Formats: sequence, structure tokens, C-alpha cells
Amino acid sequence: MIAQKNITGIILAGGKSSRMGSDKGLMHYEGKSFVEYSIEALKPIVSKIIIVSNNNEYDQFGYSRIEDTVEEFGPVAGIYSGLESSLTTYNLILSCDIPLIRTEILESLVQNAKLEEEVVLLKSQGRLMPLIALYNKDCRKKFKRAIEQKEHKLMNVLSECSIKIIELQDEVSMYTTNVNTKHQLKEIENGSYC
Repeated sequence: MIAQKNITGIILAGGKSSRMGSDKGLMHYEGKSFVEYSIEALKPIVSKIIIVSNNNEYDQFGYSRIEDTVEEFGPVAGIYSGLESSLTTYNLILSCDIPLIRTEILESLVQNAKLEEEVVLLKSQGRLMPLIALYNKDCRKKFKRAIEQKEHKLMNVLSECSIKIIELQDEVSMYTTNVNTKHQLKEIENGSYC
């Protein structure tokens, strides 16, 4: 397995959160902000955590915060910004809107990583999850090229990378639930996962 010292955790918290109406990472679930769940899941298996956000409210959590190198470009720019500032070969990238995420889910990515793959990502209930994934720092060049070519679609950028897909068992797929709306937040609060 990859050593902890060789992995950086990168949390993407730069989205517009237009469907939620306020910054998703700062929304609360069971007394903690969403981003704190991402931090807690990452801490046991990474050497450093970086939050990619232009919002200085994230400074309260005490981790490095970097701003998107290109604004209004979505996760492609967020991933590029994180990889560019990382000092490690391997990088666990998480979106800030998965409050149910668990360390064990992330460990499955790390345990399945091989040198030849640039990206190891989850497949949960038939959906690929590029924002719960392990990225090799080397693929930042492909992200830079995508930005230069105005390619906003993350899956198009990933099609240029060597990828390994880890199929998540249905019984743990709830832990990858994205919460994008207040209605979805109510659903997880009530225990009925979307």
C-alpha cells in the first residue's frame, strides 16, 4: 500500500453551490460542516490536506487553502490547482459535498493503486465518481492542457488518462452520496439516502 507520507488530501470546495443556495462545504449535518467530514475521512491516510476554495471562511479549519488557478472553470480547474500545489505523487481528491464519506472507502482507492495508473476512481451503483478518486500528480499536465483548450468536462479529461475503476459494494454506496440540495440534506438527515 502507498505510504501515508506520499499522499495529499485535496478537498474541492470551490463550486458555486447554486442548487444549495449557500456554500455546500459549510453546510451542517449532525453538528458538523460537510467539509469537516471530508477532513476526518482523509486525516488517517494522508500527510497533508489542501482545501481548494476562493472562500476564506475555510481558513477556520486550519488547513492549507489555495485558490483556483482559473476561476469559473469547475472541477477541472480545481483538480489542476490542487495537483499543482501538492508535493506528493498521490493525491486523494474529494468534493466537499459528501458528508457520509468514510476513511475505509478512501483506503480501497489507495490499496488498489498501481504505478501505471494515473487515476483510481470509484464506481458506485453504476456511476463513476471522479470526485472521490486517487490522482497521480503527473496527470496535472493533461488537466493544464484541458484548461488551455477550454475543456470543462471532467470525464473528457479523464478519457485522456490511464484509469483503474474500483466497484463499490451496494451496501456501502450510501457513503458516497452527494448532497447538492436542501431536499437531499433532509433525506440523509431522515436516513433515506438519495
